[in-house]
Amino acid sequence: MYEYLSGKLTSLTPATAVIDCGGAGYLTEITLNTYSAIQEKQEVRLWIHEVIREDAYLLYGFYSQAEREMFRLLISVSGVGAATARMMLSSLSVKELGDAIASQDAKMVQRVKGVGAKTAQRIVLELQDKVSALGAEPGKASAVMSQSKEEALGALVMLGFPKAAADKVLQSLDGSLTVEELIKEALKRI
Repeated sequence: MYEYLSGKLTSLTPATAVIDCGGAGYLTEITLNTYSAIQEKQEVRLWIHEVIREDAYLLYGFYSQAEREMFRLLISVSGVGAATARMMLSSLSVKELGDAIASQDAKMVQRVKGVGAKTAQRIVLELQDKVSALGAEPGKASAVMSQSKEEALGALVMLGFPKAAADKVLQSLDGSLTVEELIKEALKRI
């Protein structure tokens, strides 16, 4: 029913955004990528996916149409619900996720919290042909973290940092750094 909501951003957390549209405030569930894109804005437009259940009426908001389409593709896979799809889109960008699926990189998909090996395989198998519409290129593998980045990620998670946030920071760092240097640099940026 709703295509998008456009209005004043009245409340924002990493998980939700409230948009004032003509005096009515709409609570939308958002991804971390959407949060990053809108956190400095006062007026926003979020592309909406609505879920009507027996016990709840939920709106999921996305900064881009491509992110919403990837969300819809993910929830079409058996065993992947809205919460898991949202976690996936918070951990990886649409391009990273699309490239991982197109290149059959189930290990990259499995890195997301709550996604097991069988679910990752199912996502790759069912969506491989469909992600091309979102701009993913088959055969173009997504960047795989070096061993040092894997160890640094493990250390940051053990220190209590959210895996998605730590992973995002580590992806932006130079892969030739040592584990200690990666951790120190990540601590400055988290």
